[in-house]
Amino acid sequence: MGAVPSAKQPMIVIKNLVKQFGRIDAVNGVSLRVEQGKVLVIIGPSGSGKSTVLRCINHLEVPTSGEIWVDGIRLTHNHKDINAIRAEVGMVFQQFNLFPHLTALENIMLAQKVVRKRNRDESERVARRQLERVGIPEKADNYPDQLSGGQQQRVAIARALAMNPKVMLFDEPTSALDPEMIKEVLDVMQELAKEGMTMVVVTHEMGFARNAADEIIFMDKGLIVEQNSPQEFFSDPREERTRAFLNQILR
Repeated sequence: MGAVPSAKQPMIVIKNLVKQFGRIDAVNGVSLRVEQGKVLVIIGPSGSGKSTVLRCINHLEVPTSGEIWVDGIRLTHNHKDINAIRAEVGMVFQQFNLFPHLTALENIMLAQKVVRKRNRDESERVARRQLERVGIPEKADNYPDQLSGGQQQRVAIARALAMNPKVMLFDEPTSALDPEMIKEVLDVMQELAKEGMTMVVVTHEMGFARNAADEIIFMDKGLIVEQNSPQEFFSDPREERTRAFLNQILR
């Protein structure tokens, strides 16, 4: 496993990523880099390839071609490399994927014990600390069906954070939530950004993109159409396709 030859190593480097599903080019030659402690937000219409890029980073989707580096480790088909990367990458999905027969606390403890090999006491201590961090320490003993959607998503975020990841990936984490629950999840994500967590976020929440992102990528048809700072992206987009997209969603 080689390291990216750089004095200050980016957390994520993607070079010419291609992902095909049959004859469909879901991602068609995407290259990007995410520096440590930065927040990259990826937006675009449905089917643009943004979630596929995210899922390729930790090998939930196997790239057709291209290179992906995470914290100096190149992602290959070698299971040792894949596991090494997954141990450092937390991912939060649209659906919460909590075990219904486990309490919030137990959901957060499980992967710690299995993957990090922590004992019960340490796993519980970390789990309670992360529930505090996401603002719902009083829900430790509740089961998922006793929690709101926003609370379940915060448990899912706490579960990912409990693994001490170096980078967090968010795949439209608020899209399954009722409107009144979206803010509580975005507030947690904003706090993570302020704390310096490296994050890649696929979202339709333009307020979050404007306020939390260091850089925004707009994708369409498997390609990066535009990449810019939030200020430039929203106030003076360069590409006509970007302007058309923003006119649709911001009006």
